[in-house]
Amino acid sequence: MASISREANGRRTIQFVGADSKRRSIRLGKISQRMAEAIKTKVEHLAAAAASGGPLDSETARWTAEVGDDLADKLSKAGLIPERERATLAGFLQEYIESRVDAKPASKVVWRHVKRNLADFLGADRNVRKVTVADAEAFRLYLITDQKLADTTVAKRLQFTRQFFATMQRRKLIPENPFAHVKHKAGDPAERQRFIPGEHTEKLIEAAPDWVWRTIIALARYGGLRCPSEVLSLRWVDVDWERARMTVQSPKTEHNPGGASRVIPIFPELRPWLDEAWEMAEKGQVYVVPKYQEASRGPDGWVNCNLRTQFERIVKRAGLEPWPRLFHNLRASRETELAAVHPVHVVAEWLGNTPKIAAKHYLQVTEADFHKAVQYPVHVTSEVVQNPVQPMSADVCQETTKPQGSLGVRLTLANCGDYRQFTLAEGTGLEPATPGKGHHISSVAASHSLTLRLNRPVAHR
Repeated sequence: MASISREANGRRTIQFVGADSKRRSIRLGKISQRMAEAIKTKVEHLAAAAASGGPLDSETARWTAEVGDDLADKLSKAGLIPERERATLAGFLQEYIESRVDAKPASKVVWRHVKRNLADFLGADRNVRKVTVADAEAFRLYLITDQKLADTTVAKRLQFTRQFFATMQRRKLIPENPFAHVKHKAGDPAERQRFIPGEHTEKLIEAAPDWVWRTIIALARYGGLRCPSEVLSLRWVDVDWERARMTVQSPKTEHNPGGASRVIPIFPELRPWLDEAWEMAEKGQVYVVPKYQEASRGPDGWVNCNLRTQFERIVKRAGLEPWPRLFHNLRASRETELAAVHPVHVVAEWLGNTPKIAAKHYLQVTEADFHKAVQYPVHVTSEVVQNPVQPMSADVCQETTKPQGSLGVRLTLANCGDYRQFTLAEGTGLEPATPGKGHHISSVAASHSLTLRLNRPVAHR
């Protein structure tokens, strides 16, 4: 049992017998008798657990985690709890970032931005236990009003901050996560989406200073590769000329199961620029894009290198206005085009994302979609809806054609059973009637007189 003694000056002390049978004291200072009684009860539970070696009850364990540092130090010196580990904000974040050897260098760059924001607002030497929910809510407003960050950036930085403080909580550096419920709604991805049509892509390629940049633009726009990571990681050994395919190494997703690489077709729009790059490659050249390799390879692996500045110059030289997320929207434009022709799950596999991510961040509605909607009629009868699949023999179907006004399109009517199935015959509409036709091939490629080599050797130079 523990007891409370009161000195003449009003200070109170708790005395108890420790597990080693020695009498120990915990000086509480000037506090009320009621508060001293509450602490005495917890001290008795702690002393009993220390003597028996058993676990603490949940209430006492929670109380111990939440007491202030001064009382925790006194309990520790009395042998009731382990010495509390202390951490400053900047010290913990620095140690955490350095210890995450599994994280990508690019991720650590973003984490350091969050660390800087937190240190500037809360103080680098701030004891992490002193950060309150009010501080967390004020930090969100600081990112919005003082730093003037975009909604999506604010949302991501708060996400990483919650991650940091959740780690502190798991390590028992703090009793609870003050950022647990502090969130911010991300911006609408559609606000930053732009579709880059083929004629603009041709202007970009024409404005490129050399074949290296023509290759970079073509791989991003016509191959759908992430730029710069996947573009600069592509090697000649990954190009299968005979099968018209290539293996794309993906530093961004290599930590995901099956995400280290993917195989994509060598699309017809991409082929001339890949041919040109092969013609210009030096003997023994490993990478398809030989420049920027040193800047993109850090001691811990792939790191981002600044291609944006040069690409902005190319965009302006082409007579175009720079758009948000320059390289991302090149890739998104390719995925949008492919999704109009191929199943979404196939396109997502080629582009290295999921149908859900593609729908939210990549796929866009284009002018061609509107033209197609007003050009081609769509008729669905009630019989088709009720009986969408009905086996029929070819001899019961009679095919006729009917002109559609001044559209210049012939509509094929297949009279099968009790309903009509409408299909389009090849016509002169805005969209090609059969796959493979109407692909945009830049006139720049023609001017270089590039020959498509259908039987390329697999081995690189």
